[in-house]
Amino acid sequence: MLYLPPSASLAKGDAQAKLQFQHNTTNSMTSHADPTSPPPHTIAADSSRRKWKRRIAALAILLLAAGAIWFATSGKSAVTDQRADGQHSAVPVAATAVRLGNFDIHLFALGTVTPLNTATVRARVDGPLTRIAFKEGQFVKAGDLLAEIDPYPFQVQVSQAAGQLAREQALLENAQADLERYRNLLELDSISPQMADKQASQVRQYQATVQAAQGRFDDANLQLANTRILAPISGQVGLRQADTGNLVRASDANGIVVITQLQPVGVVFSIAEDDLPRVIKRLRSGRRIPVEAYDRAQKEKLGKGRLLAMDNRIDSATGTLKLKAEFPNTDGALFANQFVNVKMLIETRAKAILAPTAALQRGAAGTFVYVVKDDGTVDVTPVKTGPAQGDITVIEEGLSAGAVVVTDGADRLREGVKVEIVAREPHTSGGI
Repeated sequence: MLYLPPSASLAKGDAQAKLQFQHNTTNSMTSHADPTSPPPHTIAADSSRRKWKRRIAALAILLLAAGAIWFATSGKSAVTDQRADGQHSAVPVAATAVRLGNFDIHLFALGTVTPLNTATVRARVDGPLTRIAFKEGQFVKAGDLLAEIDPYPFQVQVSQAAGQLAREQALLENAQADLERYRNLLELDSISPQMADKQASQVRQYQATVQAAQGRFDDANLQLANTRILAPISGQVGLRQADTGNLVRASDANGIVVITQLQPVGVVFSIAEDDLPRVIKRLRSGRRIPVEAYDRAQKEKLGKGRLLAMDNRIDSATGTLKLKAEFPNTDGALFANQFVNVKMLIETRAKAILAPTAALQRGAAGTFVYVVKDDGTVDVTPVKTGPAQGDITVIEEGLSAGAVVVTDGADRLREGVKVEIVAREPHTSGGI
């Protein structure tokens, strides 16, 4: 039987009533249960084991699924890697054909623009400048008027010399007339021979005096002419060193202006003594050796000329020899004392096998290239290289004209790998 407390006391002992009710209910159920059934704690343990088994089974299923996914992904990656090796798909590469052509071999050097002629224009007589007839930076020709010095003092000297010359000439003419009379009298035996000889000697003295006076007259005219200062050479004038009104002297170190010949102009540069035999061989053959001049960055060509001369000895300190080239310089691109890069042609190889330098590979066995065969696979071909300039190399042995070589993508290749040419690079000309 269940005992229910009054409602008035239920509010105070609600918790005790609930506990009592649960206890009574459990006892009632236990008294009416089957004596052969397992106890309650055994049933709870079985239920817990079943839950763990289900969890373990689910975990095993998840592990199996993850393994299957990993295996599938790994297999796909392996297949992809295998294809990257070229067994199942072609490797994309860039290639170009080896060609037959002429190859120019150049020597490169550093040079300095050196004028073939430079003249410092100085006054030949002393005096004040009355005129400057040129503009700074102007191109002048030989004989052009550059400046004038006050000519009046020199005109006076000319007049004096002319008067002295006239006096001496008059004395000479008088002595010659007397000599003629003495000779006539000598024929008539009216005077002694000694008088005629003395008069002849006096004539010769007057002739010498006239000659000296003529020299002084010519010198005075020369000094007068030197008041006009003329250009001694053709070229470009620099900045003037004297202005109008300045007193100039023949002894002035700076002079009036400097003229530099720039058309044509020379370039002096040095080459190594090891390169000298090839230069001499070309010179002795009578062939013209072309020389080109480039700016400091080697991007712009400033002029094209020819080898003019070479020095007569090698500098033992540097092991180099100086050479001089001549450039027409009609456009004035080359300037005195300008630094230039020189490129000189010393040899031309005809019908050489030319290959891009980018195609050359180097390994333990030496230099080789990947040659693309007709079936699309590559063949490792050893080569012997010759001179190279820029992006072109001469192939001495190993290749023939028309062979297609790989120029880009060779890092993924090996013998027999199939390739796909996705870019065919144009072949540049031989030499640079």
